[in-house]
Amino acid sequence: MTKEVSIMSKSNPRKLLRSLLTMKTAVLLALIVVPLVGATGAQLENHDSFCASCHTNPESDYVDRAQAETAVDLASFHTGEGVRCIDCHSGKGMNGRIHAMRQGAQDLVKFVSGNFPQPAPLTHPIEDINCTKCHSDISQGRDFNNHFHIFLPDWQRLSTNAAACVDCHQSHTTDGMPQAAFLHEERTVAVCQQCHLFASGRE
Repeated sequence: MTKEVSIMSKSNPRKLLRSLLTMKTAVLLALIVVPLVGATGAQLENHDSFCASCHTNPESDYVDRAQAETAVDLASFHTGEGVRCIDCHSGKGMNGRIHAMRQGAQDLVKFVSGNFPQPAPLTHPIEDINCTKCHSDISQGRDFNNHFHIFLPDWQRLSTNAAACVDCHQSHTTDGMPQAAFLHEERTVAVCQQCHLFASGRE
């Protein structure tokens, strides 16, 4: 027992007892509340409407599109296949899920307190791993028609300016071609040209 606590216990034992009880209560509450908030936030983020309620526009528009009968962008097409916002906006495996749960808890606290910016910023940009956790077979076709997917990992390893999946496959743009997986020809060709410039050493 420290000198200060010893003096406090002699001079005012009730005050010491109250302080210890307060500390124990705070620790106990933290042990209960933190996991509860985290689990609740993670559960809520399983629902697209919860994501939209915090992010408002344009995200609420994305949810509206996803609920339409006909897919108008890549994201709404995915929704028709049972894919949720959080499935794309979280990483792979347990680490990805833990990150999503942590983010879900933070989002829930902000939402309940009313202390969140509008429009809400994107806190977890879509990385290639978010796509390849489902589309793991993307590089299996070893022919010319799939050469861009085959070469992409090498390009990314060799250049910080390399493209990512979302540079061609943009989720929420409505000007893509439905018959071509909602690719936008002009934007996709620009990425092709960037890749070919790098491959030829002219980047």
